[in-house]
Amino acid sequence: MERPTPTDVEREVSSIDMIVSKGDAEGNITYTNPIFMKISGYSQGELLDKPHSILRHPDMPKVIFKYLWDNITEGKEVKAFVKNLCKDGSYYWVLAQVRMAKNPDGSFRNYVSTRRSVTPAAKEKIGELYAKLLKIEQEEGVEASEKALGEFLAENGQSFDTFNAFMTELNK
Repeated sequence: MERPTPTDVEREVSSIDMIVSKGDAEGNITYTNPIFMKISGYSQGELLDKPHSILRHPDMPKVIFKYLWDNITEGKEVKAFVKNLCKDGSYYWVLAQVRMAKNPDGSFRNYVSTRRSVTPAAKEKIGELYAKLLKIEQEEGVEASEKALGEFLAENGQSFDTFNAFMTELNK
């Protein structure tokens, strides 16, 4: 599938919207709810069995997904702001909450991601941070970007241990 060319058009995710998807161990989409399809512009057939990265906007720093995967594969929940790319090139911001679902015997079932709207203040702060992280990645790599993310957290009295709570607080 050809990736769309990003535009400056933002699609609104309202405060009552709840975007839900499920993915397999490799991050391929196995379920989408109707609001996911409506906002992204993709049909269910276009999304199923495709990697979630099909929606990755080029403004997203790789370090955010590194942090996400490092944690969810260990069974930890992650909350992170994500700018997604729609089928028509527009974009939308969400606060994603991703966790591993397990079967009754404790084995892996799937990853579940629920996504909610982002406040204008959070978009501004996170947009600036992500632009800085992306620039660092392009010039020095993901490891340097991860260090810069840690420094941003520290400057705000936070750490990777309080990352989820901080993301929630930023969205108020």
